[in-house]
Amino acid sequence: MGQTPDTDEPVVEAKPGNQPEDLTGRALQLRIRQQELLAELGVLALQRTSFTDLLDHTARMTAEGLDAQYCKILEYVPADKRLLVRAGVGWGEGVVGNATVGADLGSPAGYALHTGKPVISNHLENEERFRTPELLAEHGIRRAMNVILQGDGSPFGVLEVDSQLEGEFGENDIAFLQGAANILGMAIEHQQYERKLQAALERHQILLKEVNHRVKNSLQVVSSMLHLQANTVGDPALSERLMEASTRILAVGRAYNRLAYNADYENIELVAYLREVVEDLEAAVAPCKIQFDTPREIQFAADRAILVALIVNELILNAGRHAYVDSADGVIRLQLALSDDKTIAISVSDDGVGLPTDFDPALTKRLGTRIVRALAGQLGGELTRQQSTGGTHLTLVVPLHVVAN
Repeated sequence: MGQTPDTDEPVVEAKPGNQPEDLTGRALQLRIRQQELLAELGVLALQRTSFTDLLDHTARMTAEGLDAQYCKILEYVPADKRLLVRAGVGWGEGVVGNATVGADLGSPAGYALHTGKPVISNHLENEERFRTPELLAEHGIRRAMNVILQGDGSPFGVLEVDSQLEGEFGENDIAFLQGAANILGMAIEHQQYERKLQAALERHQILLKEVNHRVKNSLQVVSSMLHLQANTVGDPALSERLMEASTRILAVGRAYNRLAYNADYENIELVAYLREVVEDLEAAVAPCKIQFDTPREIQFAADRAILVALIVNELILNAGRHAYVDSADGVIRLQLALSDDKTIAISVSDDGVGLPTDFDPALTKRLGTRIVRALAGQLGGELTRQQSTGGTHLTLVVPLHVVAN
């Protein structure tokens, strides 16, 4: 095998004499068609065509653009140190997905892979620089071209076009082949980048779920300890307070646990999230029924959604405990309403005994209401009480989005 100069020029088999390319008639039409094919291939790549389909389209379009019967896309398999026919056109049954060629410097495809230089072999029967792969000999290939296919950080493989017909591939043909390889290479880089990003996201989700699961378990342990203490303290008033604390801690655990199953942790769909929170509360307020009236969808920051869930949890539990003391059951209504896409009003109401006429959420010393006010303050919202002839109607108004300072 002869030595090849170390330059960026393509490795082209020497031609006898100076034979300029004929750019008249059919040859000129082929050049025009090549540009059209590159444009079509670029559009396919931008349209997020599936990777397998894009490989097939590239092989078909490249063969058409070079008026060749065969084309193949070779993927480098480092473990085997060979190139696998990943996609192709014209080859016999069983070649695509199974056949391999050498990836060493003695192979035209291997040379293109390792050096990055395009390789043209116009007379394979007389080739002295490289050995002719058995796959080409079996299919009667007379001439071939190889260019590198770049990947994300390392070469993906080689794009090769082959022909059984006599003739010569020239440097203009290499330009078209390299253009197709560059488009496919960008798609390969993007696909590999998305695969890494998806893997990182999946790892993040696993870790996030594990953290939330551990938070929930830890809170359950604390809640259980308070529950046990409430049963043994011997003081009814203190026992009730310990039970309330236990219930609130469980609510925090459930709020975090629900977030663990959301794909997007930064922004979640608030309505679906609160619907799950309400389902958790139904057993706690039974025989009262909870009615949920809300818009179809509200996007909300996940960390703020936890605070909203805790407020809703506190208000509904309070209604369940105190609203219907003189009846076996009743209705607790949860309503959400958007205002000019800037604020969200969250209302909890009932038709029970109601609050004292002089009750003021801003002045009361009740622990539950003070917790709600503190959480509302973190949200930048305000808790108000609507006057009504019966029952209780409390509304929390919060900004839909965080207001930058």
